[in-house]
Amino acid sequence: MPTTESADNDQLFVLTAVLLTPAQFPSVLGDDYPEVCAGLGLEPYAEGYGLVLGQDGDGGRWTVVTEDVSLVACAIAAWDCGMEYDLSPGENSIVGALPGWPLALAVAAPGVPKPHDPEPQEGDPAPLTPPDAEEWGPAQRRLGADEIAMQWAAWREQVEGDVSFAEPGDEAHEGVRRVLKEARGYVNEPPPPGRVRSSFAAGEARTLRVDGPGWSMVARTDDIAFVLLDDEPGEVHPVGRGPELPGLLASLDELAARPV
Repeated sequence: MPTTESADNDQLFVLTAVLLTPAQFPSVLGDDYPEVCAGLGLEPYAEGYGLVLGQDGDGGRWTVVTEDVSLVACAIAAWDCGMEYDLSPGENSIVGALPGWPLALAVAAPGVPKPHDPEPQEGDPAPLTPPDAEEWGPAQRRLGADEIAMQWAAWREQVEGDVSFAEPGDEAHEGVRRVLKEARGYVNEPPPPGRVRSSFAAGEARTLRVDGPGWSMVARTDDIAFVLLDDEPGEVHPVGRGPELPGLLASLDELAARPV
């Protein structure tokens, strides 16, 4: 987490920032890039945006949207390495400032009042609020998939023992069959940007994140997959490779959005 910095003449104290691109966006906010953009009132431009979350001098929560994706990516990389970085988007790159935060933050700027939504001005949009992830639903399902992707080794180890895999052709689990069918459909008819994302994994493998209406799938191109469903709270279904999964994952990886 970065230290707070003064970002511009309006004294926005920066707390954190995230990327909003077809390949990288906060999964909790939606199943694909256009859906997340729509929730923020933004056009889903292919180049994407950076979201800078901070507080003004009165403690008000603000989300500054910038087109300078590279600047935000550099800041995030520096913070991840424990380095300071003064994230100050140029005025010409700023698309707008939205009241509120779309994500829950457990930090606050020192020396200013506690975080709160700013006083609404005429014509202002309603303040952004984080999705409710307390109860099982799309937001928590996507967060669960995020956790599996980040902790792949731990989850993979859990299914090394006596675990029943849902095979791609298995008739026993209707939900898994539906997910695999819809994922195969993406190969023939590419879905909205961000529904299929590919990132680095160990060796020459890739980690795939695939989402759809009511479901999420996390997979390694050289291994198995895990499926989560909105209508099965808290359940995680391992999908064995079998004869079909390797080809499906390879095809999905070819059409996936990848970080630049």
